[in-house]
Amino acid sequence: MAKQEPTETTQDFASLGLDARLVKALAALGYEEPTPIQRRAIPPLLEGRDLIGQAATGTGKTAAFALPLLQRLAALKRPARPSALILVPTRELAMQVSEAVHRYGRPFGTSVLPVYGGQSFGPQFRALERGVDVVVATPGRALDHVRRLTMALGGVAVVVLDEADEMLDMGFAEDIEAILAETPAERQTMLFSVTLPPRILAIARRHLREPVEIKVARERVAAGQAPRVRQTAYVISRPHKIAALGRVLDMESPTSALVFCRTRIEVDELTEKLGARGYRAEALHGGLTQDARERVMKKLRAGAADLIIATDVAARGLDIEQLSHVFNYDVPSAPESYIHRTGRVGRAGREGIAITLAEPRELWQLRNIEKLTRQKIEFATLPTTADLQAKRLEVTRTALQELLLEGGLDQFRVVVESLGHEHEIVDIALAAVKMAHAAGGNATEEYEDIPTPRSPESRYDQDRAPRSPGSRYGQDRGAPRGSVRGRDTGDFGEGSPGGSGRGAKRPGARSRDADERAAPSPLRARAERIAAARDGKKPRKDIGSGHGMVRLHLDLGRDSGLRPQDLVGAITNEAGVTGRAVGAIEISDGHTIVEVAEEVARDVMTALRRSLIRGNRPTVRQL
Repeated sequence: MAKQEPTETTQDFASLGLDARLVKALAALGYEEPTPIQRRAIPPLLEGRDLIGQAATGTGKTAAFALPLLQRLAALKRPARPSALILVPTRELAMQVSEAVHRYGRPFGTSVLPVYGGQSFGPQFRALERGVDVVVATPGRALDHVRRLTMALGGVAVVVLDEADEMLDMGFAEDIEAILAETPAERQTMLFSVTLPPRILAIARRHLREPVEIKVARERVAAGQAPRVRQTAYVISRPHKIAALGRVLDMESPTSALVFCRTRIEVDELTEKLGARGYRAEALHGGLTQDARERVMKKLRAGAADLIIATDVAARGLDIEQLSHVFNYDVPSAPESYIHRTGRVGRAGREGIAITLAEPRELWQLRNIEKLTRQKIEFATLPTTADLQAKRLEVTRTALQELLLEGGLDQFRVVVESLGHEHEIVDIALAAVKMAHAAGGNATEEYEDIPTPRSPESRYDQDRAPRSPGSRYGQDRGAPRGSVRGRDTGDFGEGSPGGSGRGAKRPGARSRDADERAAPSPLRARAERIAAARDGKKPRKDIGSGHGMVRLHLDLGRDSGLRPQDLVGAITNEAGVTGRAVGAIEISDGHTIVEVAEEVARDVMTALRRSLIRGNRPTVRQL
């Protein structure tokens, strides 16, 4: 891959080699000069080169690939339809990219169609049958059309993989490979991504031809200046997280904010609790219909909602203007997720705030995030009741000052004058301020006591000792409340998410039914040994009932379509152990924790790292 050296001399779109009609359209849209990724990507793309572009969200990647794409399509003598395919991870991003391509392509009359799940096939099929120039699609729905023969890709001249790391995180790797196999080998291919892990580079090696590689570094902050995104962390024990978030929200008073949670259950619980505190909070997760999602976004854009409480997957592709805050209710399982989350604020030169609520056991994750981003996350002390009281008094003072500046208070003079015969003017003013302050609600007496956890730095120093051979972070030795525990069925009974009843199991617990299903009979064990000997294989390792268990962490979860039976099958088939060696399984949105017998843990980790589970090769480590 040819790496392109930075060139920052170009100051306008015309000097990049763009068609004059595109330059005029950009000027009409208010674009004055290209961003760094646009300066460096557009010239080689206009030459027809393949390209890998790495840049943070909000840096202008859409225009960087859309403008050269439109210019190339306009130059085609007999263009096929569709002539370009843009793959994106989510329906929201599909709509946003479609709108941008439509705006830029008006001078050429370019037709664009967003294609994503949640819509019926009929309208999409009819639009494709009429013919469109550019299709912007999610991989799953695009592959559905290809297999139904409702979308032919034989004439595609340009393919764009936008937010490639997000698409792979969502389990679309096989879909992308299948789609690219249907496109011509001589196509131009553009790949844009926030991060470039090895699996992205592997796709690039297979499908891009001598690509130019461009990396736009995050904006450096001059010494003595505050970063545009202020990153702060509060260390809170889990039982007090909701109360802590309420305090931080009251202190920060965000104009609009995204709060990220790991699970749908946390999203719903947090939305309800914050609504009870007076915040206009809306939930956004994979359990909502497309209509419900659109209603939530309309509320936010209309100013009818203050907060969006969302899972990572549900929030991907959202473009919220003037977003002031991002809150991580939990530390993201992967540092790359943290980068995606914080990249939603501080765009276009604006300042933003990213706040993380971390449990003491999650501090190692924060340190890994700092290493990856090369940015310091400041630890702060949780606001006290006195801090909140001072904040509320300041809000009251500001409101009164605005009223004084507005004027029009003469109608209330008679009240002050009549009370002035009996009380001092200052006392009357104090009573009025008290009444105005109380009208704000949420008196500080309602705040519960939140104990201070151990010092973050002392805990970090203690945790620096090696945990286990395969451990990268000291994270998640217990799954979040409401995570799924199961064996080899999708029905989790009373221990299901949100179930606080008697059926919920503690970590490490195994149900009697699970043991009966997993434990092989003597005849079955003997048959396995005979069959293994006949096939020249080692017999499966049977584990006694008194064995110790260890916990393994996989970076696959419900977002990747992982089911308990998939994991049990992979362990027993690939590692050559019996089902009795597998304990409790906890599947969350982005990761899974599984218990296995200590004596076979290393074999299981090695086997899983070589396996494909639901089309993904997991990263496995011992907790």
